[in-house]
Parts: sequence; C-alpha cells; structure tokens
Amino acid sequence: MSTSKQRDNSRTTAATATRAGRQAGPDAAQSKQADRSADFPQDSIARKANEEAVFQRLHDLIITALEDMKARDVQEVDVRGKSDVTDLMVVASGTSSRHVRSIAEEVVIKGKQAGMLPIGIEGEDEGDWVLVDMGDIVVHVMQPRIRELYALERLWDVANEVPGDSAAAS
Repeated sequence: MSTSKQRDNSRTTAATATRAGRQAGPDAAQSKQADRSADFPQDSIARKANEEAVFQRLHDLIITALEDMKARDVQEVDVRGKSDVTDLMVVASGTSSRHVRSIAEEVVIKGKQAGMLPIGIEGEDEGDWVLVDMGDIVVHVMQPRIRELYALERLWDVANEVPGDSAAAS
C-alpha cells in the first residue's frame, strides 16, 4: 500500500474513532446522571419542582395574553392522565376572525418574549379556530359558532364520566 493511502486510512480510522467517542460521550453522561438521580432523590424532586414552576409560568403568560386581548369565555380543561399530547387545554373565544388571530398571535408573542417558543400554530389563515401548541398547554381560540359546533369542553367532560355512574345518568 502506498504511503498516501496509509495516511488516508489512518485519518479515516481516527475520524471514525473520534465520532464514536463523541457518540458514546452523551450516553455515558446520561448513564452517570441516571445513576446520580437514583442515589439522590432530591434531584428528581428539584427537577419536578422546576417543571411545575415552568408550567405555572407558561400558564400565567397564556392567561395574561388572553386577558390583554379581551378573549371571551376562557375555560381550562385539565387533560392530565387523559391525553399524551398535553396537560392542559385553554379554550377561548374571539368576536371575529381578526380578533381570534390577534388573540393567538399575542399568545405566541408573549411566549417568545419569555423564551417559550410554540411547537406549532394551526388555523391562522382562516381565523375561525386557531390552535397554539405551547407544549404542556394547548390554546384553542375560536369564534363562538365554531366553539359551539365542536364543543371541546363537553367532549373532555364526557371523557371524565364513568360509564354506569349514577351522577352521569341524572
């Protein structure tokens, strides 16, 4: 084998080893972190407290945005344990398609200002129903006729009812 081919092979081998080492690094770090969490339960308690604080901050930001834009009939639907997609749905109404879009835009703006970027935004073009997915909280802003038609709050209330429950039957 020529000297230049040997050098190319050694470079390739070194580059592969370096990439493999980098790939193993994060896994090894995660493994050490998991081991430490098992030894120190206060780490998981602190992490949970931090998650709750972030959730509360996001919630307050969304409610403030809705209030600032004069959203109507704001309802919160707790879907923890019922949905893998989100923990809380906030449903609000706007008076027109322009109002609906403006309310949703304000939620996005306030989120971005706080460093909380939306995962997705749907329905901005039409303005009848705009969904803003902020992760743990999904915001639905609708015109009243669309809100009445889809009745999301009732849909999730039905999910709370236990079949054969006497309170649900009455």
